[in-house]
Amino acid sequence: MSATYERFSLRQRLEHIAMMTLFTILSVTGLPQKFFEATSSQWIMDALGGVDRARWFHRAAGIAFAVLAIVHVWGAVWEVVVNRSRLTMVPTKQDFRDAIRTLRFYLGVEPSPPRFDRFDYRQKFEYWGLIFGAIIVIATGIVLLYPVLAARWLPGEFIPASKVAHSNEGLLAFLVVIVWHIYNAHFSPDVFPFDTSIFTGRISEERMHHEHPLELERLVSHSSGHTNNAPHP
Repeated sequence: MSATYERFSLRQRLEHIAMMTLFTILSVTGLPQKFFEATSSQWIMDALGGVDRARWFHRAAGIAFAVLAIVHVWGAVWEVVVNRSRLTMVPTKQDFRDAIRTLRFYLGVEPSPPRFDRFDYRQKFEYWGLIFGAIIVIATGIVLLYPVLAARWLPGEFIPASKVAHSNEGLLAFLVVIVWHIYNAHFSPDVFPFDTSIFTGRISEERMHHEHPLELERLVSHSSGHTNNAPHP
């Protein structure tokens, strides 16, 4: 049986499950309101018990999503402060070089693809897209949840502008998850038919060698001092 390495902690896995659940609820209750004229939207609204109940679920999930985002950011910052984690998700110049080299490799210009560390440029860009997207939907969602209070402090134009931004950012997030994330996580030839690491927390040595060779080299050279990441049979 091949060795495995820790890829995601228990906290990260629980956060991902919570994010999956809330994102699904927000999509199911939000997109039918955006495309309310579609027959499928009307069917979903009826199945949820009407638009008022759908809005209640959407707002409740939105509040939970905002709390989850705050908990995630606080937890990530705290782990860096206490030296339990590194700034592995912060993009660097090397990520842009890797993106260019990957494109050149696909075009047949480079003889080999770039070698990645713990996270590659695609994962980092998607992660920060989620963070900035979350800021937009949370901020605009608060404005839409308390429009009268928001109008006391902001120009009235912010209310309809927030509605457009909230709706379009939600649609963009849905498309990114469906087209980009699900492909990379489940339908990419490298991980097909299913990548279980986000649920089990571990990744095989073979995949580490193929997808994260720089991290594997570092873990192997310091395995005696990194018991959490030491290979398990």
